[in-house]
Amino acid sequence: MMGCGGLRWIGVALCLVAGPVHALQLELPRNARQTAARDSALDQVNIPVGPFADGALETRRFEGKVTRRAYKLNAAGLTPLQILAPLRAQIENAGFELVLDCNQITCGGYDFRFAIEVLPAPNMYVNIRAFHFLTGIDQRNGESITLLASSADGAGYLQIMRAGAADNTDQTGRIPVTIEATEQTDSVQPPTGGALSSEVATRLLQNGFIVLHDIDFSVGGTTLGDQPSAELASVAELLQERPLLRVALVGHTDTGGALDANIAVSRARAQSVRARLIEAYGADPARIEADGMGYLAPKGSNLTAAGRQANRRVEVIVISENE
Repeated sequence: MMGCGGLRWIGVALCLVAGPVHALQLELPRNARQTAARDSALDQVNIPVGPFADGALETRRFEGKVTRRAYKLNAAGLTPLQILAPLRAQIENAGFELVLDCNQITCGGYDFRFAIEVLPAPNMYVNIRAFHFLTGIDQRNGESITLLASSADGAGYLQIMRAGAADNTDQTGRIPVTIEATEQTDSVQPPTGGALSSEVATRLLQNGFIVLHDIDFSVGGTTLGDQPSAELASVAELLQERPLLRVALVGHTDTGGALDANIAVSRARAQSVRARLIEAYGADPARIEADGMGYLAPKGSNLTAAGRQANRRVEVIVISENE
């Protein structure tokens, strides 16, 4: 078998050597471009082996060398599964057992996304509405590989994380990684215009409100994540096109905690979104209000995980369009 040093790929290839007997050469799509890399010679990580359920994420601890890579694929219309399916086949063919294979719904949605390790935006972008996650474990030597794919308007994103043998097994000679691609940082710009902008504007004007799906906050926090938001870009574009339009941003929570605390959290989240609209997208601050309702306006049952997830949201509401 040809060693890692002899590989010559048109696209990008990962040669992940799990020992002297076998190797996984993970071939990525031709247009995959590396945006971030972070390695740890010795680290401890918790790898998901089950979905987020009943308020917790099932994980398995791995210690040893850990490698992390993020890629961007400039291709419109890709689904997360289209990105991962060829890689999934390669992993299984190399002898890895898939212990987790789920999408944004079956993984556990928002809770799963913010319980896993993700390289920071803009190098890795996770669309809450469209992602797929895989965990593979090589039972022969206790190594793991996780893949996270997501897609947004016009681009796909991929993260590959490889962790050493579980429970502090000796790592000598394992997981050398060669990536034949120039490491670079790619500035991810939020997609604007086109069909998405028209859809957001239509729903907002016809229904009087929209729920923002592609924004995220830290668990229990009020600071808006760094990833770009196509929906916020579309709202800002609509405000620019209709200079008399006024909107309000309203935060909502589930029923975890006291009402006063939830109102404060929901208001702070709405204010964070307002600040992002103004600072990043150039919206007129005089035409945007922000407040919070806590858990007083649910969209689903707080007795179920799916209902609680639906209730944690920020909405854009049309106030008026007057002189």
